[in-house]
Amino acid sequence: MKSFLAAAVDAGNRSFALVQASDRRVVVPRLELAIDSASRRKGLLGREGLDEGTGLVIAPSNAVHTFFMRFAIDIVFLNRSGRVLKIRPRVPARRVALSATAHAVLELPAGAAVAAGISVGDTLALQ
Repeated sequence: MKSFLAAAVDAGNRSFALVQASDRRVVVPRLELAIDSASRRKGLLGREGLDEGTGLVIAPSNAVHTFFMRFAIDIVFLNRSGRVLKIRPRVPARRVALSATAHAVLELPAGAAVAAGISVGDTLALQ
């Protein structure tokens, strides 16, 4: 099965948003991608925060850590088709989060997953 992120891999510098697949409602207006080894390793490390409306997708990945981070984040685990498997809200520094069956991890500003209406079982898609 092809990943819901497949279009992003071949798109170069094109920008993307994440939408609810069911109604095309935008849930993450500005999506950053960490889909190569170097960008996956770096993630959000070294940043002071994550702007409102921005999210970072790390793929492939089924686990992330918040060691050395300076701010809390929401962590959303997604399967290969973009279905939300698990949400860990407001994860502070020095934590590890994982979902054994996840294909990708979406990192959002703390509180953004609830504010965007993202729930377990939703399917997210690139736009």
